[in-house]
Amino acid sequence: MAVTVGIPRALLYYQYYPAWEAFFRTLGAEIVLSAETSKSILNQGVRLAVEEACLPVKLFLGHVADLRDKGVDMLFIPRIVSVEAKKYFCPKFLGLPEIVRCCVSGLPEILSPEINIAKKPVRTRVEICRLAARFDRRPWVIDRALAAANEAHAAYKKLLQSGCTPQEALDGGRQACREGKIRVAVLGHVYNVNDNYFNCNLLAKLREMEVEIVTVEMLPAEAFACGGKWLEKESFWSFGHELLGAGCFLLQEKSVQGLILVAAFGCGPDSLICELLARYYKRSSSIPVLLLTLDEHSGEAGLVTRLEAFIDMLRRREAV
Repeated sequence: MAVTVGIPRALLYYQYYPAWEAFFRTLGAEIVLSAETSKSILNQGVRLAVEEACLPVKLFLGHVADLRDKGVDMLFIPRIVSVEAKKYFCPKFLGLPEIVRCCVSGLPEILSPEINIAKKPVRTRVEICRLAARFDRRPWVIDRALAAANEAHAAYKKLLQSGCTPQEALDGGRQACREGKIRVAVLGHVYNVNDNYFNCNLLAKLREMEVEIVTVEMLPAEAFACGGKWLEKESFWSFGHELLGAGCFLLQEKSVQGLILVAAFGCGPDSLICELLARYYKRSSSIPVLLLTLDEHSGEAGLVTRLEAFIDMLRRREAV
């Protein structure tokens, strides 16, 4: 019987799952995903987390508990420090394995290789190969697993840049792109924008309003460099760098009629980056900005009311 590896459907699942799935499948492991985010998973995570944790971490703990209850053999929770030069992930990713171990009891073995491309690329490869050897020690099988992961990730990124959102790509389908007068950028961390329960199904609601959506993942890689031109020193947070770059790129292009920023309450980097973007847009353009700061108490009714009012205002502006 194949070893089961549990992957929480949260945080970097929306960015790297196709690569992770191809890697473990090639090694002969069986992937088990946690259930989609729900009220019960959120409540479980809130009970397990410390009060100061941000909502995405609370959700992650709820997904971990769901996998524990499913009886998986192992959990895959990598310690991701950096995936590019001079850019780093939020501290919660650096300490995620320890957070999980401290907050959730009765867990199976946690696979937590350290990914630190910026300073230790050789060590990172050694860590991944050591992880792969837990399933199959044959060097050619390990090489094949790494190649499969790279290929799956490249195909996934290509699909995203074609106009597909991460959630649509992971679900295996794509909504028809509605081109019209209203084109809105929805910017935020990938796990905030694509977790339908977290954001009250924001993207689907915009599509129902016949709004064309632009997200960070749809933009070319060179777009993210735009943010550095507005600052004396670039943001060293990976997600902050992408968010600021995407916002500044769209501001220069003037290719959207509105900007929606999605942030989690309690996220320090987001509180700064979103404020900077809002100020840039106010000073340099007439493009309206809507900031949605969400937490475990956010209600769908209030979000829908603000969203409808924002889109109605954009339509009236276009009609003038």
